[in-house]
Amino acid sequence: MAAGEVLSETDRLALDKTIRLAEQTCRFEFSVYVGPVEGEDTRAWATRLHNRLVVPARSVLVLVDPRRRVIEVVTGGEVRRHLSDAEVELAVLAMSSEFAAGNLLVGLQRGIAMLAEHARPQKTLHA
Repeated sequence: MAAGEVLSETDRLALDKTIRLAEQTCRFEFSVYVGPVEGEDTRAWATRLHNRLVVPARSVLVLVDPRRRVIEVVTGGEVRRHLSDAEVELAVLAMSSEFAAGNLLVGLQRGIAMLAEHARPQKTLHA
């Protein structure tokens, strides 16, 4: 996670705890990048970061550039089987709402928790 100067040490620790809980909830890996994005194509930048993760197919990358007011969520192939675009959009909307109110940490925590909950494998009942 790169958080630059935007998050305090206490905030980073709280975010790490949120990420660990999300990973336990859905068994996918979460990464967060908060900072400047190079170039005009923010989606391509986020995708390149995502592809450099240890297991991109089982990973979710949340990228936030506060100065440009950009949020990108990139999901790996296995994650997409459990997490729809509509569910990702809901999480982005929740994050955007908190960011607009000046709550970067709360927005990240809320968005990550929503993504993890939606990506949680469905329990099946066997007859």
